[in-house]
Amino acid sequence: MSTLPPDDGENQPPTPPPPPPAGPPPASSPPPSAPTPPPAPSGYGQPPGGYGYQSGPRTNGLAIASLVLGIAQIFLCIIGAILALVFGYISRRQIDESGGTQGGRGMAIAGIILGWIGIGLGIAYIVVIVIAVIVSDDSNSRSALIQHALSG
Repeated sequence: MSTLPPDDGENQPPTPPPPPPAGPPPASSPPPSAPTPPPAPSGYGQPPGGYGYQSGPRTNGLAIASLVLGIAQIFLCIIGAILALVFGYISRRQIDESGGTQGGRGMAIAGIILGWIGIGLGIAYIVVIVIAVIVSDDSNSRSALIQHALSG
C-alpha cells in the first residue's frame, strides 16, 4: 500500500493559504498611527556618563588656588598666606551660595587654615627679628643680623 497521492500526470504547485480576513485589527495590537516605544536598554550597554566617570559638582577654582597658595606660602612668605586667606574666604562664600553646584569647600577651609598659620608664623618671625635687634648691643652685629634676616 502506497502513501503517495495518486499521480494524475500533472505536477501542480500547492495552493497558497487564503489571505487573512479584512476587518478591525485585534484589540491587543496598537493602532497603526501610534508611535512605537523605544527599545528597552540591554543589560550589556555602556553605563551613563561614560565608564568609571561620575559627574558631580565642579570644584571651585579659587578653592584650589587657596589650597595651593596655602601650601606654597613656604616659598612666597606672608604674601602667599594673605592670598590664601583672601581666595579661601571668597571661594567658601561662592560654594555656600552655589546651592550644591560647586564643590571644594574642604580645600577652601584648608587654604584658610594654612593662610592663618602662615600669617602667625610670619608675625612670629618679625617679632623674633625685632627682639634680636633690640637685644643686640653692637651696631655692627645689628646690621649684620638685619642683613642675615632679610637675605634668608
